[in-house]
Formats: sequence, structure tokens, C-alpha cells
Amino acid sequence: MDYKEEVKNKLSIEDVVGEYLELKRAGRNFKTKSPFTTEKTASFIVSPEKQIWHDFSSGKGGDIFSFIMEMEGIDFKESLELLARKAGVEIIKETKYIKTIPKERLYLANEIAAKYFQENLLKYRKVVEYVVNTRKFNKETILKWRIGYSLNKLDGLILYLKDQGFNDKEIEKAGLSSYRYGKYVDIFRNRMMIPLFDTQNRVIGFTARTLSNNSNNGPKYLNTPNTYLYDKSRHVFGLNFAKQSIRENNYVVICEGNLDVIKSHQIGICGVVATAGTAITEHHLKSLSLLTQDIRISFDSDRAGLEATERAIILASKMDLTLNILEVNGAKDPDELIDIDPKKWQEVLNNPKYSIDWYIAYLSKQYDLTKAPDKRKFSTRILNLLQNLKDQVEKDHYVNIISKLLEVDKKAIWDKLGTTTNDDYKKIHKLKSLNNLVQNETNLDLLELKKVQDNYLAIILFRGLAGDALNFIKEEMFNSLEAKQAFKIVQESPNDFKIKKHLSKFKNIQDYVKIEQLIYEEYYQKLDLNELLFEISRLRSKVVEGYVKNQKKLISQRLDNTQDKLKIRELLNKAKELDKLLNNTRRREL
Repeated sequence: MDYKEEVKNKLSIEDVVGEYLELKRAGRNFKTKSPFTTEKTASFIVSPEKQIWHDFSSGKGGDIFSFIMEMEGIDFKESLELLARKAGVEIIKETKYIKTIPKERLYLANEIAAKYFQENLLKYRKVVEYVVNTRKFNKETILKWRIGYSLNKLDGLILYLKDQGFNDKEIEKAGLSSYRYGKYVDIFRNRMMIPLFDTQNRVIGFTARTLSNNSNNGPKYLNTPNTYLYDKSRHVFGLNFAKQSIRENNYVVICEGNLDVIKSHQIGICGVVATAGTAITEHHLKSLSLLTQDIRISFDSDRAGLEATERAIILASKMDLTLNILEVNGAKDPDELIDIDPKKWQEVLNNPKYSIDWYIAYLSKQYDLTKAPDKRKFSTRILNLLQNLKDQVEKDHYVNIISKLLEVDKKAIWDKLGTTTNDDYKKIHKLKSLNNLVQNETNLDLLELKKVQDNYLAIILFRGLAGDALNFIKEEMFNSLEAKQAFKIVQESPNDFKIKKHLSKFKNIQDYVKIEQLIYEEYYQKLDLNELLFEISRLRSKVVEGYVKNQKKLISQRLDNTQDKLKIRELLNKAKELDKLLNNTRRREL
């Protein structure tokens, strides 16, 4: 069964988007301001007729699933599940586990448990005093985060859930009990309870803190074990409440403790989340990178926190993500710092340090860099990180810093890093020169280039102006697979292309074609023929500019990775050919 189509048939895109954004009627469509950029004039369009959306300021667009993925920071599978619930479509998963215990039963058990813990909190004055006076949480925070209390009983929650119709297996699979002492017992006892929410605000588990720091009472924090609903390697605590702030401020802060997150939200700094302790995973970073590319870490300054920060930096470099570090001085963690002075926490957020710079400074304090053994250890650790850097210029920048710091020749650093040829410095110089040349060629970034490519194709597809407009353009010049496919179809009959004759060929990229039609109607439908010819000629040059820029970047990287003189000459000749292509295209502009 095609659940995707069933869900799309039952939900209108204006209703789905309207739950997140305030839409205003604009002819056949709806308009609003972009949630992804700061703009004064609304350019986010929703088309009920085409059942698609397009944000002209960010270049993003698609159907209801892509919208939910963008707004919620989730993948397609999760967006399908979310919208299926909204549409009343039951997705049947063919697994023995799900047949035995429906997923919704696990959600319900955790929801009832959260209410049970909340009710318990109100019954015990000492617990309320701990939450309010010791943890310094106000009433609004307690209600928002649904903070509660688990009784000091072996089976208090179990008995309560059984009264609600749950059995032992359901309670155990929900992560609320374990089998000990020959029977099922509550996992959480005599602890402050904080629910763990998914991005749709459903309770999927709990984190629980002892009411004292006495080690005899067990671990300070206790989390729900991994269940079908909760996976600590993927779950980001507080993301459900932080999403909007992350989008608005375009950065996210990852803290070590859940209480750090709650306290930060309490003072109005809401773009803060946490992972399970210090265990940042690739899944966490991928999830957050869907919302922002500016990821900042604020872990405790103890050994565990520092080691976790080091691991996160290496992981982020492998994923080609930009990571910044926040240093909390004068307190052991953000929670404590906020209690001292909330303004100081904001000051910390305003002063992020690029992770590699921070890492070099951190390692410099761990070793005596006047001694050869410590130089060796220091260089081994820092070069382990630099090996993952994708940008060669950035890598060269840090090789220079490290060589000066260790008072050794740069070649020794390059040799240890794995670059051992005698032509390193010449090639790097060529690389820098070529990169500078590329940057001066055009100011198009990837977003602007995508807009240019889409606008170019929109005119060709819906005005039938292929022919000469295709000169100099190749399929590989387009970045997206949809654009490549659309261009390839047009190429098959360039002189008499009419989209109505070829609709069946666009079946696999229907939503992309609808967005292209929306772009055409918004920008070009009212232009006369001469204006359109001028515009398509201008856009064609920009498409070629973007292609030349990207190809030159590749050439610069290949120059740095070869010592073959013939190969170097070949690459430089290719760069000249690209310049020729660009000049010829510009000369053809009207």
C-alpha cells in the first residue's frame, strides 16, 4: 500500500502549513514570510491547486512531507508517521514486535506515567521544596516540562498502570519496569522525574534525578533504557521546545545535562538541547544540522566533559560540520552559572570559539611543548583531527599555526600528516591562488546557484524557449537530480519543446515541475518575449558561472593532490578552457 499517496490525498497542504505559519490568501495561492530566512516581504508561497510549497528566499520547496521534515528537523519516515496520524491513516508495520504490542500502547503507557508522576509531586512537600528551592524551577517551568516525582515503592507505578489496563509486558517494553527479585519492579523510585519528549511532544521515556547527592541512593541520573520509542543515540532532549528558537537565531547549543537545558529555557534562552550525558553521536549531529549549521557545545569542564568535547570535534570534522565551543567560567555548568547570573550565560553564548582553535589551545595546556616527547604526543592528537578537514586551505592554515607553536618546519608537519612530496608548498600556493581566482569569478553560493538553475529551467519548461537558450549548457551543470532530469528531457526535443506533450516523462519529478511552474507564474508569466529572452540569456550565463566556479574548485583540489607535471599542465589547461566557456557565454548575452 502507498501510504504516502494516501496521506497526501487526505491532507491539504494549506492546512498542514497553516498549523505552523500564518497564511494569507494571494489569488489562487497563499503567502507568508519565510520561516527559514529574515525577510520583509512575504515570499513563501503555498499552492493548494498544485499541493506544493516554495520559499523563494531560501530556494526550498516541495510537498507536505518535505515541509514537515524542514520544520520538525526529522527524516521522511518520521514525517510520514506524523502526517499519517494527522490524516487518520494506520501504517501497519510487518514486525512481530509491533503485532504483539502496538506502538501506540507504549506511547499511552508513558503518557499516563507522566501524569502519575506529576500528581505525586503535588502530594509531597519536601519534593516540591527540592524542585523549587534547590533546583530553582518556577511554576511555569514545572508545568511546561511536566516535572514529577516517582514514589519510593517497588511497584507503585506498575500497580497504577495495571489499574489502567496495562499488563507486565507492555509496562516493561515501555521502559517503565524491569524484572528483578523474581518479579517486575518500577525502574524509577524516589526520584525527580523529567519526561523525555519526541519532536511531536509525545512522552517516550524519562530521565530521573535523585533528591540528594548521596551515592548510596544509586546513580545521580537514571534514564529510560533503550526501547522501541526511545533511543539515546538518536534522541535530543529539549528539541521539541527548542526548534523554533534554533531557526530564529540560527544556532543550537548542546549541553551535557538536562537540567542545564531546562534552566536555560526558564530564562528565555531556548535554543538549547542536550544528549544523554556526553555521548554525542552522528545521529544527534545530523538531526541538529537539519535545523542549523551553527552547532555549539557547552560541556562540563571536568575530565569527562573535556574528553567528550574532543570526541565531538573529531566526529563533526569527519561529517564536515562546523562546530563551536562555549566555555563556562566561574561555574561548573550552565545550570550553576544561570543561578549566579543569567546574563553571564548569554555572554557565553555570544562568544563561541571555533572548535579547532579551542582544541589547539586546550591541547597546548596538556603538554610541555618545549619537550620532544610532548611535541610528538601533541602533534599526533591534533593531526588526527586535521586529517578529517575537507578544505585544503583551512588545513594549510592550521599546519602553519602548529609548526610555529612546536617550532618545527612545516614540512615535518605535512610529512606526519601524510603529505610527503617536496612540491607541497608550491602546489598549496597554486591552490590558494586558484581559489582566490575562483572567489573573484562570481559571488554565487550554492543557494543562489540553485535559484538561478531553477529559474532558468522554469522559463524553458513553461514558455517553450529552448533552442538557442540551451547553447553552452550541459546536464552536469545542474546541482539537483530533479533539475538534471528536467534538462535532459528538454534536450531530447530542444527546437519544439512543449511541456504538455511530454508530461508523462516528468512523472518521477512531478513536485519539482509544479514548483517550476510556480516560479514561472510568480516571476515570468507577465513578461513580454523580449524581456524573457534577455532574462534567460542572463540566467544562462549565471548557470555557466556557477559551473565554472565549482569545476575550478575541483581543479584546485586535484592540483594539490598530484605531483605529476603532465597532470598539473592538463588541469591548468582545463581551467583555461573553463574561462573560455565562460567568456563565450557572456558574449552571447543580449
